[in-house]
Amino acid sequence: MQPAGAPTRTVREVSVWRATLAGLCASLVGIGLARFAYTPLIPALIAAGWFAPAEAAYLGAANLAGYLAGALLARRMAQHASVAFVLRANMLLATAAFFACAVPLPFSWFFCWRFAAGVAGGALMVLAAPTVLAHVPPARRGLAGGAIFTGVGLGIAASGTLVPLLLRAGLSATWCGLGALALVLTVLAWGGWPAQRTRATVAPALPTQRPASFRPALTALYVEYALNAVALVPHMVFLVDFVARGLERGIDVGSQYWVLFGLGAVAGPLITGHVADRIGFARALRLAFVVQAGAVALPAITVGAGALALSSLVVGAMVPGIVPLVIGRVHELTPHDDRERQAGWSFATVAFALGQAAAAYGFSFLFARTGGGHAALFALGAAALVLALAIDCAAAALGGAPRPGRG
Repeated sequence: MQPAGAPTRTVREVSVWRATLAGLCASLVGIGLARFAYTPLIPALIAAGWFAPAEAAYLGAANLAGYLAGALLARRMAQHASVAFVLRANMLLATAAFFACAVPLPFSWFFCWRFAAGVAGGALMVLAAPTVLAHVPPARRGLAGGAIFTGVGLGIAASGTLVPLLLRAGLSATWCGLGALALVLTVLAWGGWPAQRTRATVAPALPTQRPASFRPALTALYVEYALNAVALVPHMVFLVDFVARGLERGIDVGSQYWVLFGLGAVAGPLITGHVADRIGFARALRLAFVVQAGAVALPAITVGAGALALSSLVVGAMVPGIVPLVIGRVHELTPHDDRERQAGWSFATVAFALGQAAAAYGFSFLFARTGGGHAALFALGAAALVLALAIDCAAAALGGAPRPGRG
C-alpha cells in the first residue's frame, strides 16, 4: 500500500525534472545553438558571398560581446519582471535572431542580431540554472546541474550534424531550420519554469562591495580565468573554417570535427569534476591549463586527422569543463564566507566574459590582417594558457593561496 504522500511526491518529482528539462533547453538554445551553431556556418557564409572572411569573423565576435552584455544585464532584467518571463523572452529573442538572419541583408543587420543572440545567451546562462536548482532537492542538485549544462554540448553536436544537412537546401533554409529547432525547444521549456510568487530579489550582477574578493590569490584566479577564455576562442570561432577553407577539406569534414567538439563538451564537466574530487581543485586547474595548452596548440603544429580530432575533443570538453574547476577553486579560496564566495564567482564570470569578448575581436582583427592565417590564432591561444599556468604557480609560490585541498 502506497503512503498517503506518494502522489504529492510524484508530482513534485515530475515538476523538478520538467524544470531541469527547461534549463537544458535554455542552455541548448542560448549557448549550444545561438552561439555555437554559427561556427560551422562561417565557411558557407563566405563561400556564398554573403560576407568577406573578416566580416564573418567579426560577426562571431559580436555574439561574444553580446554574451558579456547579457551576463551583466541578466540580474537587472530579473529585478523588473519575473524570472520565468525573462527566461522565456530571451529564448524567443535567440529564436528570432535565427529567422532574422535568413536573408542576405547588410552587415549591420547581422551584427545587431548576432549581438542580440549573444545577449540572450548570456542572460539564459546566468539565470536558468540558479532558477531551476533553487527548486531541486539538495541531494539531486549535482545531477540536475549536470543535465542543464549538458545542453551546451548537445547544441554543439546538433549544430555540427544539422548544419551540413540543412546547407544542401541553402543558407536561408539553414537559418530557418535552426530557428525552427530553437522554437520547438522554447515551446518545450515554456511551461517548465518554476513558479515565482514575486519578482526576483537578486543581487546586482557585480558586487558593489570590495571585500577580500580581490586578495592576490583570487585576483590571480580572475586573470587566469580570463586568459583561459582567450585560449578557447580560436576553436570556438575558427575551428570549422580552419578545416573547411584553411585546409581545403570542405564544410562536411569541418563539421565532423565540430561534432567531436560537441561530444567533448557533453562529457567535459563530468570528467573535470571527477579529477578535482581526486586531486583537489588547485591541482586539477593547473593540470587543465597544461592539457588545454597542448590541445589548443596542436592545429598550429600538425594538421593530421588524429591530431585535429584530439584537439577538438579536448578543447570542446574544456569549454564547460573549466567552469566547475574555477567554481571549486573559488570555494577553496573563500572557505568560510558565503558572501565573499558569491562575489568572487561574480567577478570570475565577468572576467571570463571580458576575456572572451576581447579575444574574439582581437583575433578577428588579426585574422583579417594576416589574410586568414589560422595558425597564429591557435599559437596565441596556447600562449595564453601557459601564461595562466605561470600566474597560478607564482601566486602559490608567493603564499597568496591556501594549501590546495581536495574537492
